[in-house]
Amino acid sequence: MTTRRASAREAVALVTDDFSEFADPPGGQRASAPDGPLGWPGYDASRERAARRTGESESVVCGTGSVGGTRAVLIAFEFGFLGGSLGERTGDRLAAAYTYAREHRLPVVPLIATGGSRMQEGMLALTQLQRVARQSALTREAGLAQIAVLRDPTTGGGWATLGAGADVVLALPDAQVGFAGSRVRPPDADPAAYTARAQVAAGAADAAVPPAELRDVLGRWLRLLTDGTPGPGGAPGPDGTPGPDGTPGPGGTPKSLREGAPVPAALGVTELPRSGMDAVRRARAPERPRARVYLDAYFTDRLAISGDRCGGVDPDGMLCGFGFHQGRTVAYAAQTGTATRPAGYRTAARLIRLADRLGIPVLTLVDTPGAANDAEAERQGAGAAIAELFGVVATARTPITTLVIGEGGSGGALALAAPGRTWATPDSYFSVIAPESAAAILKRPPREVAATADQLRIRPQDLVELGLIRITEAR
Repeated sequence: MTTRRASAREAVALVTDDFSEFADPPGGQRASAPDGPLGWPGYDASRERAARRTGESESVVCGTGSVGGTRAVLIAFEFGFLGGSLGERTGDRLAAAYTYAREHRLPVVPLIATGGSRMQEGMLALTQLQRVARQSALTREAGLAQIAVLRDPTTGGGWATLGAGADVVLALPDAQVGFAGSRVRPPDADPAAYTARAQVAAGAADAAVPPAELRDVLGRWLRLLTDGTPGPGGAPGPDGTPGPDGTPGPGGTPKSLREGAPVPAALGVTELPRSGMDAVRRARAPERPRARVYLDAYFTDRLAISGDRCGGVDPDGMLCGFGFHQGRTVAYAAQTGTATRPAGYRTAARLIRLADRLGIPVLTLVDTPGAANDAEAERQGAGAAIAELFGVVATARTPITTLVIGEGGSGGALALAAPGRTWATPDSYFSVIAPESAAAILKRPPREVAATADQLRIRPQDLVELGLIRITEAR
C-alpha cells in the first residue's frame, strides 16, 4: 500500500496561508504544438488527463507567500502532473519565478517533487536544466537566498539543479531523494541510499524536517538568511542605503557589516597562564567551555548547516550555521576541540562563501589540536580542504571575527582564523605545533617539553606581544 503524495498546493499550505499565484507566462509555439514539440503521439491526451486529475495546467505552481513573516517566491511541484517532470512550459514558469524574485529582492523556496525531465519533449526538456541552472546562478549572484525543500520523490535533474544547488537543503524525512529514480537504478542498488536521511548523512542535505515542523524551521531560515540581504536596488552604498544598479557604492557595505561580528566574552578562567605548558594544560582541560557553550551564550536562535556537498560530514569536529546575535544574523564556524576532518574544513568554506554572498558577518571559533592526520583523512583530501579554507578566508569580503577558545594547533587551526581580526581567551594557546611534537622533532627528551613550550611563545600574552592576537574580556 502506497501513501498518497501531497499535491503542490498542499505543500504550499504546509508553509504559508497567504499564497498569491503568478499568472501563467506566455509560452513558445513549440510547447503548444499538437502533441508537443516532438509530435509525441498521445502527449496532448496525457496532459489533459493530468490536468483533470490534479486541477493544474503544468507540473509547477509558482507565486509568493509569507513564511514566518518573510515574503518569498515559492515554487511547488505537482507530482501528479506527469510525475512533476520538467518540460518547456515548466521552464517558462521557473524562469519567470526566478526573474520576479530578483526584481523584488525575494528569496526563493523550491518545494520539489519531481521524477526528472519530460521524455515526451526529449532534449528540449532536458535543456531546461541549463535554463534553470542559469536562473539559479543569476539569483545567487544577486545576493538572494535559495532554500530547497525535498519532497517525495526528488530525483533526476530537479534534484541536481533546484535541490542540490540551493544554499540550504531541507528534506521531509520519508522522501525518496537521489539522482537516479527508482525505475532506472541498478537492480542490486541499496534503496536506503536514495533517501532523505541518507542524503543528510552524506552531506548533500542539511536536515530532515518533519512536515509539522517545516513552517517554523523554514521561517527561521528565511529570517536568518534575509537579515543581511541588501534592499531593492542592489548592494548597499556608503551609508548603508542601496546602490542604484546592483553594485556596491563607495564604501561598499554598511558600517555595521564593516565592523563585523562582536567578539564573544571569555567564559572560562580569567587569569593569564604563567607558562607555556600551563596554557596547554588549561586549553586541554575537560572542564573548559567548548564551542557549544559559546554558541549557546552568543546566539538567541541558531540553525545549523551540515555537510560539504562532496559526500562528507564532520559533526563532531566542526559546527557551522547561522544565528541571531543582538538582533542581527551572524554566521558561525566553530571547531569543537577534536581533530578537524576534511569535510569539516569544506563545510566551513561553504558557510563562509554563502555568508559572503549574502552580506552576513562571520564568527569563527578556533579549538583543535590540529587537522586529522590519519590515512582516511589523507584519502579525503585533507591538504586540499585546508588550502580551500585558507583561500576562502583570505578572499572573503564580509568581515570575519575569530576567537581562539582552546587549542590552536598549527595550520589546522590557523585556516579558520581571520588575519588581523583574531582574539583569544585566557585559557587558550596558539602554536606552530604542539610542544610535545616540537620536542620530538628537535630530538629533545620529554623533560624538555615544558621549556620548548616556553620557547614557542604560545601563551595569549605572548601572541599579543608578537602582534598576532588580542585577548577578549571575560563576561
